[in-house]
Amino acid sequence: MGRLFEHPVTLIVLLIIVLLLFGAKRLPDLASGIGQSLRIFKREVNGLHDDEAAQQAAQQAAQQAQAPTAAAPAPAPAAPVAPVVPVQQTAAAPVQQTAAPSQDRPADPPA
Repeated sequence: MGRLFEHPVTLIVLLIIVLLLFGAKRLPDLASGIGQSLRIFKREVNGLHDDEAAQQAAQQAAQQAQAPTAAAPAPAPAAPVAPVVPVQQTAAAPVQQTAAPSQDRPADPPA
């Protein structure tokens, strides 16, 4: 491929062929279209680099925000405490305690 552009004559021949294929009227439009495409491509590549840098900065900020909380030991969770409800016993309504079912007693017959 390097041999193709060694002599200026090959460049002139290539330019003449391009001129004949596309015509003199379309060459400026073609050149401006290529230039515009290159500008858009360059802008998008720069945007990708900016987005990547912003993502890295956000990740570093998140890691720095998590670092102090990760270094401190977490407090042990407290056991839940059941509320104490006072039971009032009156003479009119004594509290009856029911016995837990024993395993010695046979189960109720099926209905």
